[in-house]
Amino acid sequence: MAKSLDAEQAAIEADERKLAERRKALQAKQREAAIAAVEKAGLLRMPIDRLEGLMKAVKKLGLDAVEKRLEASA
Repeated sequence: MAKSLDAEQAAIEADERKLAERRKALQAKQREAAIAAVEKAGLLRMPIDRLEGLMKAVKKLGLDAVEKRLEASA
C-alpha cells in the first residue's frame, strides 16, 4: 500500500510541475501579447525620454485614472 501511495504522490508532484510549466508559458505568451499591443499602438517608436515620462505619469495616476481620462477625451 505504501508503494501505491508513494506512486500517487509522485504522480501528483509531476502534475504540479507540468501545471507550473504551463502557467509560466502562459505568462510568457501574455507578456508577448502585451508588448505586441504596445508596439502596434506605436508607443515603442517614441523617443525613450517621452516614453519614460508617459510611464511615470501612468504610474503616478494609476491605470484606471489614465484609462478614464483617455476615454473621456476620445
